[in-house]
Amino acid sequence: MAIARLNGGPLDGQLIPLDDTASDRLILPYSETQIVYARAGAPENTGEGDGPTEVVFDFVESEDDIDPDPDGRDA
Repeated sequence: MAIARLNGGPLDGQLIPLDDTASDRLILPYSETQIVYARAGAPENTGEGDGPTEVVFDFVESEDDIDPDPDGRDA
C-alpha cells in the first residue's frame, strides 16, 4: 500500500492511504463539498526496504467555497 501526502488546502499535511499510485488526481469529500488534489511528482520510497511508497499531491480547488465557520461562531 502507498500513501498520499497532501499539500495545501484544508487537508494540508495529511497522509491518506492510496490504492492507485498511478492516479493523477484525488477528489475527496470535505464537509458538504469536494476538494481536488493533483499529483505533484513521481512516487518516492519505491524500494523494498525504504518504507511505504509516498506520492505528493498539491491542492487544486474545491467544488464550493470552503467556510471553516459556516455558523459565524468564530468572530
